[in-house]
Amino acid sequence: MTDFRPSPRPGPATDQDGSPLRPALTTVLLYFFILGDVLGAGVYVLVGQLAAESGPAVWLPLIVALGLALLTAASYAELATRFPRAGGASHYATLAYGPFVGFLAGFCMLAAGVVSVAALARGFAGDYLTAFVSLPLVPVALVFLGGLALLNLRGISASTRANTVATLVEVGGLLLVVGLGVWIVARGDADLGRLTEVGTPDSGPAAAVLSGAVLAYYSFVGFETSVNVAEETRDPRRSYPRALFGALLTAGAVYVLVGCVTAAAVPTHTLVDSSGPLLEVVNAAGGVPPRLFSAIALVAVANGALLTGIMSSRLAFGMARDGLLPNVLTRVLPRRRTPWAAITATTALSLLLALTGNVATLAATLVLLLLVVFFLVNTAVLVLRRRPTERDHFRAPALVPTLGALSCVVLATQVEREVWLRGLIVLGVGTLLAGVAARHHRTGGPGRRSGPPGAAQRTEEDA
Repeated sequence: MTDFRPSPRPGPATDQDGSPLRPALTTVLLYFFILGDVLGAGVYVLVGQLAAESGPAVWLPLIVALGLALLTAASYAELATRFPRAGGASHYATLAYGPFVGFLAGFCMLAAGVVSVAALARGFAGDYLTAFVSLPLVPVALVFLGGLALLNLRGISASTRANTVATLVEVGGLLLVVGLGVWIVARGDADLGRLTEVGTPDSGPAAAVLSGAVLAYYSFVGFETSVNVAEETRDPRRSYPRALFGALLTAGAVYVLVGCVTAAAVPTHTLVDSSGPLLEVVNAAGGVPPRLFSAIALVAVANGALLTGIMSSRLAFGMARDGLLPNVLTRVLPRRRTPWAAITATTALSLLLALTGNVATLAATLVLLLLVVFFLVNTAVLVLRRRPTERDHFRAPALVPTLGALSCVVLATQVEREVWLRGLIVLGVGTLLAGVAARHHRTGGPGRRSGPPGAAQRTEEDA
């Protein structure tokens, strides 16, 4: 199978692996990157939906989803430390299966990422912002996405520092909810018996937990975006596994605590009917301004959009370098060493979707598209293990990639029929474009080059 890694190229200031991107992420910054992406805006509406699917004991599907996410995360850790390059799932699938499958994996990730950023832009302009000021969607989306793109262009260090601050705000808000819930329990206004009630009138305990786990699984996705910055991480072999598993376990613990206190402090029917279940805990406890959570939610939305935007731009850069997208997307700023062309293209697509209002027709397919990607990543581990490597890297237990692939199949069987229909349309488009990309590789088309002459030019990023 062809290896699409580019050959070393002459030029000033090259890293050991010849990367045009600057390795600036430490273990701590990467940990907050992953944690901030996992603890995204979804947690602020997740608990009520979980209660509708699984009953009051929302902590149980959260734990199941965490276990399933850790399986695929282990596969990502192995591949990211063996091949620390932008492109992530697309690059791994290309190495394992060739450009056709590699493009399809990357297309699914790009579609999910671009739509996610567009949806977050619309969410930022919605009810949470209205709590402070009422503005039209168009200027809000322009300023919101433009500001995030400028921060992304500023460099991975600046972006991850901003993410660290935002993540601390998000975690602080969630811990405040936990504290308020404990206070409600302590004063005797909670019902701890709800924590053992599993199932709904329409489904038994096992079916309810599995159905809830599909929804809860979405709350843990986000870790996959981090592989696209492995190339910008110092010593990814050591840093990446520590940051990845540490962030997932931290997020899981926070989720379970939030789920427990929310379910105990607020009646189930109130959670199910509320679009802001955590705000119900605040109201039940009293003494905290409701606007506080609107502010925290805005920070969470902006942080999620920033991190997903970083992922999308690095993925587009990596796919272009592998010859799967137009070569112009490999261009980087000579001083900042950030992929400006990929950032501009992905931001423009997200803005287009945000302004046209078509996001809702694709948003429900995100989980399905990610399950396709995760299945390919887990199986790619099994294929690439047959090939020798000189790089010392993390290695997942032998059975983990197989269990990870099976978990994707099981979760996909729980996806609704309507979502499958929309997802198949997206996959159909991706398949056609993948055929074109594969043909360009076979015929030595213009996308074959690994990067333009300027792509290897790099200087130190300004502080």
